[in-house]
Amino acid sequence: MKGNGQHQLVYRLLLAVDIQGYSKRDVREQLLAQRQLSDVLDRAARGVGLDRSEWDKQVGGDGELATLPEGVDPAPVAGDFAIGLADALREVNGGAPGGGSGFRLRVRLALHHGTLTAGPFGPAGDAPIVVQRLLDAGPLRRLLVDDAHRDLAYVVSDSLFEDVVQTGFCALPPGAFQPIKVTAKGTAFRGHILTGRIAKDGDAGGGERGGPEGRPAADARVFDFPALAVR
Repeated sequence: MKGNGQHQLVYRLLLAVDIQGYSKRDVREQLLAQRQLSDVLDRAARGVGLDRSEWDKQVGGDGELATLPEGVDPAPVAGDFAIGLADALREVNGGAPGGGSGFRLRVRLALHHGTLTAGPFGPAGDAPIVVQRLLDAGPLRRLLVDDAHRDLAYVVSDSLFEDVVQTGFCALPPGAFQPIKVTAKGTAFRGHILTGRIAKDGDAGGGERGGPEGRPAADARVFDFPALAVR
């Protein structure tokens, strides 16, 4: 049913991603980063059985805001998609930390579910605002600034954390996240940042992959990382 005689309010999973340091690249390097980002997102999506061609995307030069289709299970996206994206980034960067003259592809990722409606310039509503504010959060940016070995900085909204991550059906354990609060234009936004780093091929120490009833699984891929201050 449509509200106000025209627009339909829908409840969707939203994903926002942004390339770190994009403006510091020249044009050829920016084009390369765009292609690499598209490739790693495609790979991560396929890993959870999703096709990015079916996403409603609002793209910019250094990232995108995507509204996922109705009925998408949020648990694999919140967990396995992020793990797959970290793996894909590690592969495209050659598994090496910073250094040398070339740029590595390092990205910020935010996830939220909420209400929105389609508009002529992209989705309108609270949900797109929340996911973008979390993507731009200072503590999320600092993860990549403070840790040269990290290629992915990941945050989920407070509601998504409570509804999905804490259920135990998400592949990332709740204990690997740290709560944050950011204020933008007089409004407070709460989320949870993955402060545990996703390790390669199951090499992990400290964190565990979650399971139903909070039982850890053997293929844990997160280890402890210094906690962020809540701001």
